[in-house]
Amino acid sequence: MEHKSVEQLQDLADVHPQAALLTTRRARLERWADLLEQEPGRTFATLPEVDLLPRPRRMALRVDGSPLALAFADPLLRASGLGGDTYGDARTFFGLREGQAHRLLCSCVNGRHIRAAQAAKRLRSMASRRLEYWLSGSLIAGAVGVPGAMLLFG
Repeated sequence: MEHKSVEQLQDLADVHPQAALLTTRRARLERWADLLEQEPGRTFATLPEVDLLPRPRRMALRVDGSPLALAFADPLLRASGLGGDTYGDARTFFGLREGQAHRLLCSCVNGRHIRAAQAAKRLRSMASRRLEYWLSGSLIAGAVGVPGAMLLFG
């Protein structure tokens, strides 16, 4: 086996460092937001009335020119595991709850089109809220649980 330095390999072939894969939900959402923010005034097609479709059809729903199509066109998101540009692919890969995906992508919320800047803003909000939900849930559980335990065990 012959060993060569990176410099020697660059003389033989085009060597490009590969970007690190996006392994966290937050990194994936922020990458999608970054892509949208590159053209903030651009409009994207929304998905037609997502909430009225049965689950199997909803999960397979896709539209050309949607924010999902932009995400799927990104080599880094695809390399990180984004398998397609369907509603189901987005929910799975980006870790979106039903309500989050609906607010971001559905025509009944956004009209027939959504501006890139608006979609990016929603994605950034979703990316930063995971910890907030956990903290608020813990506070609510404590506020309800402690008095309830005191009543039960007196």
